[in-house]
Amino acid sequence: MPRATSKDELIESANRQFEKMWRLIDGMSEEQQCAAFSEEMALTGKEAHWTRDKNLRDVLTHLYEWHQLLLAWVRANDSGERRPFLPEPYNWRTYPAMNIEFWRKHQDTSLEDAKAMLRESHSDVMAVIEHYSDEELFSKGILAWTGASTLGAYCVSATASHYDWAAKKIKRHLKTYGR
Repeated sequence: MPRATSKDELIESANRQFEKMWRLIDGMSEEQQCAAFSEEMALTGKEAHWTRDKNLRDVLTHLYEWHQLLLAWVRANDSGERRPFLPEPYNWRTYPAMNIEFWRKHQDTSLEDAKAMLRESHSDVMAVIEHYSDEELFSKGILAWTGASTLGAYCVSATASHYDWAAKKIKRHLKTYGR
């Protein structure tokens, strides 16, 4: 999947990957959706998320929380409050600890609530994307608060790329389910 480099591509890829992820979820039985991920799944890769996420709810709430990061960052900076993308005390070396905090925060969130929260946050993120011009999203230096990157790159990461990541986890769950 090529990375979006324009507003239209971003909107199309974000929505396409979101819908692809939901088709996978909607194709699962209720039992599969509610089941804990297999121990085999935790051995799939070296990345922390393979052991962190224990079920579909964990994956969906992770996506939701990264939407919240993006939304808070954009709203703050758009209103003149200079704020980095990752909240204190986290940085790009320590963000796995933040992901663990997100995981802990949602251990009492139901799967149904996680689904509803993610659908709403996706809609909120898409509204933010619609608000910005192609140039604001993908030209470096237009929005000073995005640093050496672009707002569009952050949006791609929080949407299409993250949905693709989630779809891969869901597919792996389906392959290892019941083993």
